Amino acid sequence: QVQLVESGGGLVQAGGSLRLSCAASGRTFSTYALGWFRQAPGKEREFVAAINRSGRSTYYADSVKGRFTISRDNAENTVYLQMNSLKPEDTAVYYCAAQSNPTIVTMTQRMKYEYWGQGTQLTVSS
Repeated sequence: QVQLVESGGGLVQAGGSLRLSCAASGRTFSTYALGWFRQAPGKEREFVAAINRSGRSTYYADSVKGRFTISRDNAENTVYLQMNSLKPEDTAVYYCAAQSNPTIVTMTQRMKYEYWGQGTQLTVSS
């Protein structure tokens, strides 16, 4: 089992950058694939980015490709989401999540993630 705690959200102007962090508890961090999801008011939670256990493979939603970068530090039990060129439509609560039996297909599927953080708010002003 793993517990996840996000941090780094806040208010930023359009075009700006921000880095989210997600710290995980437990000694088995490196056995989980990790993902970032977001949920805007009135919308469903959607996939943003995912990274496999080793960190060598990453996956992105089309809406963030080229602007966001996911990375992980298995020694520090932390996953990051670097967000550049932010847009007002990126405004949402951002959640990190962990999946214990990932495949290329399931890493982008919200329902396949077993563990979730509490979320951190990102607001991008125009």
